Amino acid sequence: MVKVGIIGGSGLEDSNLMADGVKKNPNTRWGKPSSPLICSNICGVEAVILARHGIRHQIAPSQVNYPANIQALKDEGVTHIIATTACGSLRENIKRGDFVMLDQFIDFTRFRKNTFIESFEGGTVHPAMSRPFDEVLRGILIDSARKLGLPHHESGTVVTIEGPRFSTVAESRMFRLWGADVINMSIATECCLANEAAIPYAAVAMSTDYDCWKQDEEPVTWDDILKIFKKNSENVKGIIMDAVPRVE
Repeated sequence: MVKVGIIGGSGLEDSNLMADGVKKNPNTRWGKPSSPLICSNICGVEAVILARHGIRHQIAPSQVNYPANIQALKDEGVTHIIATTACGSLRENIKRGDFVMLDQFIDFTRFRKNTFIESFEGGTVHPAMSRPFDEVLRGILIDSARKLGLPHHESGTVVTIEGPRFSTVAESRMFRLWGADVINMSIATECCLANEAAIPYAAVAMSTDYDCWKQDEEPVTWDDILKIFKKNSENVKGIIMDAVPRVE
């Protein structure tokens, strides 16, 4: 049976996607997840929503308990995960408000737990991660954005940085040279763990700014990000509402 986990990123912490849902407060071997799980359904499909940064956006990116979040969804029986995230654009053609259906990541974090594997005593394990985002889920999300007439990009590489600070100009230029298209502070870590948990995972990234590489733009601020994300939050919800019933 399909049960879709939805991880809400910046701007969707107080989402009313499932306002009539049942709240659960699980504990896992890795501790408590960022927020209670809200269990309900979307168009007849069982769904579970979790706020990545807490319901008041009180948890900084590197302090998010990513293993507990993924474990809690797995323990709840989630079979697929759709994540949302704000991101900075590293490309001129990815404009503010555009959606990017990510297909690759570069992990530039340094201090996080991004694996469930703690030892090789039971055997050596090196998880494959060449195609980290599920292609079937990505295809559904692309179709939903196309159907809704929303500006979107069918692929994109995200570089995940530690945060909470934004990039320097030198870093932003380097990420562009590396081939990254957008930048954020969460997706690579989350995606690694979902893959290890064998849960198909896809992410909808919404561009809110141009980071700081674009010198004819003011450097990004948190207020700027929230303005764009809140303005476009109904479009994010629209993609999710359209996509979830087609997951199988």
